[in-house]
Amino acid sequence: MKRRTLLSGLAAAGATLGLPMAARAQTFPDRPVRVVVPFAAGNTLDNAVRQVGEVFKQNTGQPIIVDAKPGGSGIIAAQNVMQAPPDGYTVLLCNTSMFTINPHTFASLPYDPDKNFKPVSNFLGAAMVMAVNANVPANNVAEFVAWTKANPGKVSFASFTAGNSSHFAGVILNQRAGIDMLHVPFNGTPPAVTALLSGTVNAAFVPMMAVKQHVESGKLKVLAITTPTRSSHMPNLATFVEQGYPDLDIYIWAGLAVPAGTPDAIVARLNTEFGKALRSPEIKKAWDPIGFEPLATTPQAFQAYYQAESKRWAEAVKISGFKATQ
Repeated sequence: MKRRTLLSGLAAAGATLGLPMAARAQTFPDRPVRVVVPFAAGNTLDNAVRQVGEVFKQNTGQPIIVDAKPGGSGIIAAQNVMQAPPDGYTVLLCNTSMFTINPHTFASLPYDPDKNFKPVSNFLGAAMVMAVNANVPANNVAEFVAWTKANPGKVSFASFTAGNSSHFAGVILNQRAGIDMLHVPFNGTPPAVTALLSGTVNAAFVPMMAVKQHVESGKLKVLAITTPTRSSHMPNLATFVEQGYPDLDIYIWAGLAVPAGTPDAIVARLNTEFGKALRSPEIKKAWDPIGFEPLATTPQAFQAYYQAESKRWAEAVKISGFKATQ
């Protein structure tokens, strides 16, 4: 009898303790939400967060404060959020590199995507293309591979940073096609595109919309897109899959995560509000012209996605032999 009374008392206490959190989740957010991005201010993803923030504020009455923490392959931003109070008011904009590539390139990574964070939602996705200087005598992947084999040690490709998807796309093509392109990393997409335009590098793996205007002007050519299906923005551009390279099915993505201790009710509330913003007509109108796809998902779907991506990238990293240094 005493044991039953004690258990009943504990259950009642637990229910009482749960009420404030449930109530807080209902009124969340009641102050600005800080979103930490791993890029410098003015980056395309930085702007995308600000656009979502405008809709978020319309729906909740609270603004999104974008806090740029660039550098260190996203480690600086990740650590900043990991150490923040787990109350839902600090959110990390993570990307392909931070959650799926860094764990395989750094011998000692100061964060664990699964242990130090809770997923909130996917955020956006974008296509990447293989672009070449207009002087490269190739109009498809097969012709480029043949030209590279005929010029061993002379062909280079740019990435928007070492150790990211644009780097390993070239590594995969090298391995699958049996070619030897030299990797030339840059600090961001704009300088990589500039180098490609000048002919400093022969090819580059970059976001589609970063080169579209240069393709239309005839300064660059695109040989393939890294998504499994063609893009409505470049409907005549064949995919790598169509051209015999199924491993080059690569999607650039970003997602949202919070510190691991954040209550599930708050995570659910964030998921709901960011989901509303991402599915809004305003975001579709703003993002469609620049090739961004809004990705509103459940926390569970986002976690399953990045875990599967991590396993896939492990092979590319192993093939490359690339190791990051802090």
